Parts: sequence; structure tokens; C-alpha cells
Amino acid sequence: MSLFRWFLGLTRHLLRSLDPILLGALVCLMGVGLVTQYGAGDGTMRPVVAQGARYVIGFAVMWLLSRAQPAQLRNASPYVYLFSLLPLMLVLLIGQGRHGNLWINLGVFYFQPSELLKITLPMAVAWYVNEQSLPPRLRTILTSGVIIGIPVLLILKQPDFGTAMLVGISGAFVLYLAGLSWWWFVGAAGAVASIAPLAWFFLLRPYQKDRVLTFLNPENDPQGAGWNIIQSKIAIGSGGFFGKGLGQGTQSHLNYIPEHTTDFAFSVFSEEWGWIGVVVVFALYAVVVLRCLWIAMQSKDGWGRLVAGALGLAFGVYVIVNGGMISNLLPVVGVPMPLLSYGGTSAVSLLTGMGLVMAVRSGAKR
Repeated sequence: MSLFRWFLGLTRHLLRSLDPILLGALVCLMGVGLVTQYGAGDGTMRPVVAQGARYVIGFAVMWLLSRAQPAQLRNASPYVYLFSLLPLMLVLLIGQGRHGNLWINLGVFYFQPSELLKITLPMAVAWYVNEQSLPPRLRTILTSGVIIGIPVLLILKQPDFGTAMLVGISGAFVLYLAGLSWWWFVGAAGAVASIAPLAWFFLLRPYQKDRVLTFLNPENDPQGAGWNIIQSKIAIGSGGFFGKGLGQGTQSHLNYIPEHTTDFAFSVFSEEWGWIGVVVVFALYAVVVLRCLWIAMQSKDGWGRLVAGALGLAFGVYVIVNGGMISNLLPVVGVPMPLLSYGGTSAVSLLTGMGLVMAVRSGAKR
């Protein structure tokens, strides 16, 4: 009994820096992710073991970051941002094509450098903005735009429009939380809309144009460009209220759904677990986002407040984009569902971001 108490005390000591509510939601989502990979992988354990190993790595990084002082992380922000730009430039030179984008082949696994910027960009923008007077003035906005624009342009060169959009949004959330009027965002949206015709003819690549046309009318080419989204919608609808059960989804097991372990993993989950399962998972996602925002509000540190809030809001955008993508509410942009889709760099980067949020929470308690 004394040994059990010692072990329990040690566990509490090691996990005291982790927020129990946020940790519980993340662990549940990782469990759902492993179950989804088992179902999507035809009942084989290979994707489950591989994804589980990535969760362990991500959890370890999250735990280590949670024990750091927010001041230390704040001071390191500009340096980790600059460091993360190096592999982003390197991938343009030595990157290999994977899932339509450029990744770095490290032999054991493929590394997607753009995932790092989902973490380091909000850190850097928050570091700069926190040093200026708030709400942000024009000079602060323009300088922040440069900090955001450099990695976004590099990611667009890969080309990876989906990740570039999400990285840019994460930086924009920092400015919004710093007090920037929403009229700036309305103006930016209007500017983007005004140049859309030019982008269509001169900037968008043929496959990107196909994605937009498919989004508008997937039935126009049901055996070609529209196949992915049509099969995804069939899978979601066929799940009904209670779903078909683990490993019983016909759309994935008959290979109708492409990328059924990655971008369209949530389609597989929807078919197997139905409306009930989807509601539960979205509730877990909501807990993550709301808890991040709560931790941001409790923070005594301006940098921590901006980072925790921006990472929480960005997490919610990832969910909305993938959910909209697989249900044809948004164009397909290759964005995975957080912690459900197969992918090492994505899972580790998400858990790393949550480690920053945990560190902000620990700092608020000190």
C-alpha cells in the first residue's frame, strides 16, 4: 500500500504542470485517433502502433514544455521562429514530393517543416506585439505582417495552400487578441476578394483551380476530380445516427475513400460511429478550444495570454476546415483533422502547442 501511495504521489508530482481538463480532452482525442486508425487500416495494428509512437513523442514534448517558465519561452520566441525558417527554406532545395507538397526525407520518417510555424509564428508575433503599445498601431501591424508573411510565402512555394492559410490565421489571431479592430480583418478579406480574379488566372495552379471547381460542383466529374468528396459525403451519410460499428465502414474498406487514414480519416470515423460519435468528438474539440481560451484569460503574462488564446482559436480552425472539407462545405485544401488523422509531424506539433498552453497555465498558478 505504501508503494502504491509513493507511486501515486510521484505521478501527481510529475503531472502537476499539466492542466487536468485539457489533458483529459487531449488523451480522449488521441484514443479516438487510435481507434479511427485501427478501423481505417483494415483492422491492422501497424498504423495504430506508428501513430501511438508519435503520440508518445508529442506527449513527452508537451510535458517538457509545460514545466518551462513563460518568461523563458517568451524570450526564446524570436530565436525559435528564425530557426524554424531554416528547414522551411531547405525543403525548397532538397524536399521530396509527398501528398502533393514538399517534405524532407529523414530516412526513418518524412518531416513537414511548415508544421513548426503553427507554433513558432504565434510565439514570435506575440513576442513582438507584447513589447509594443496596445491596441496595435500601424507600425506594429505592418511589422507583424512581415513576420507572418515570410513563412506564409515560403509555404506557398512548396506549394501548400492549406498550411499557409492556417499559419497565417494563427498569426492573425494574435493581433486580434491584442486588440486589433475587426475592421482590419474585414478590409483584408475585401482586399483578398478584390484580387481573386487575378489570382485565378495568374497565381492558382491547375490542381488548385480543380479543387475550387470541384467544391462548387463535385458531381460535374464524379469519376475524376469529384470522386473524393462524393465518396466522403456518402460515408458520412451512411453512418446514420449510431454508425456501422468499428471496422464495418464499407466506404473505407472497399477503398472508395482516398487518403482514408489522413485527410479523410474523419469520414471513416463518421461512417463507423455515426452522428453520436461525431457529436462526442466535436464536444472534446470544444473542450480543448474553450480551455485554452480560459487559460489565456487567467494568464498574468501578456505574451502567454496571446499565445494560449491564438493556439486555442487556431486549433478550432483546424477542426472547422477539415470538417468543412470532408463534407463539401469548404474546398479540399489538405488539412488533417487534429489528432485523428494519421501523421507524425502534425500530431507532435499540435501537442507541442498544447505544451505551451500548459506552461502558460502553470505560470498563472505560480
